[in-house]
Amino acid sequence: MLVLATASAAHAGTGLRELPGLQGDGPVTVFYPSGSADQPVQRGPFTLQLAPDGAPTPGNGRLVVITHGSGGSPWVHTDLARALVASGFVVALPEHAGDNYKDPSTPGPESWKRRPAEASRAIDAVAHDARLAPLVTVDRVGAFGGSAGGHTTLTLAGGHWSPARFRAHCEAHIAEDFSSCVGFITRLHGNLLDGLKKAVALGVIRQRFDDATDYAYSDPRVQAAIAAVPFAADFDMATLATPRIPLGLITAGLDINQVPQFHSSAVLAACQDRCTLVAHLPGASHGMMLSPLPPMHLLGTVHQALLGDPPGFDRSSAVPQVDAKVVAFFTQHLPPLRRTP
Repeated sequence: MLVLATASAAHAGTGLRELPGLQGDGPVTVFYPSGSADQPVQRGPFTLQLAPDGAPTPGNGRLVVITHGSGGSPWVHTDLARALVASGFVVALPEHAGDNYKDPSTPGPESWKRRPAEASRAIDAVAHDARLAPLVTVDRVGAFGGSAGGHTTLTLAGGHWSPARFRAHCEAHIAEDFSSCVGFITRLHGNLLDGLKKAVALGVIRQRFDDATDYAYSDPRVQAAIAAVPFAADFDMATLATPRIPLGLITAGLDINQVPQFHSSAVLAACQDRCTLVAHLPGASHGMMLSPLPPMHLLGTVHQALLGDPPGFDRSSAVPQVDAKVVAFFTQHLPPLRRTP
């Protein structure tokens, strides 16, 4: 018997390959165990250590899909992807239509309706690629997502949500959870403009999000999921009380983008011991899910306030520890394959 991977998978580098999306989707970025050595690779403002189109090497036979947040890119999840690859996983990141760094035109519920199926088609893209398909068996796949990506993984875990529930949340808690309702457009500053901002935001939300349809999605191949600092206030929490698969949560105590009491803490209260608190970072902000973090000087002031690290948060120590816990969660629930050569 050949054990395809152990905690010390024998490969030299982290392969990088971009696959065409299926059914008109954007590209799927794939990280995988490679026998080729890493080299500096420039992607936007990031210099990453990767092996572009490197020779694939057998790992543990398992695939994890990472679903990015609103306006996100694959590159802000590179450190987690590298940690997963180091333990033998193949990692695929779909580009979510209308809610990515190239095209942020339709974030929120319109994107949330599409995202789970885009994650499924990313699995298909890997399974159909001649070079990468031999590395994985897709009967048991993991899913990781942060923020809007966390909304996607909660849906994959069996959660039901509705745009009308999003509207109801914002009507009730626009002041306390303003950024969840308006995104990265503006913030409240405790001045005379706050009332106008809230009124305009609610007017738009009431006009656009009156759909009471209960949205759900299931892909039986997804057998474990983690939601990091997720948007979750629009879920029927009863549908997350007993997740259909092992579900992990990652929370940040100083998250002002998705205030925990309305989102991650509400999910934990619903699922209790039927889900797992993978990590809690009391001194972290919403941006803890991103590594590498985009250079702050390239971001607008709202992005800086919502994603920047709070004073005293030791990113260099805390984030690798979280990544290790993520790897351990998926290793536990997606056991490495054993194959007979």
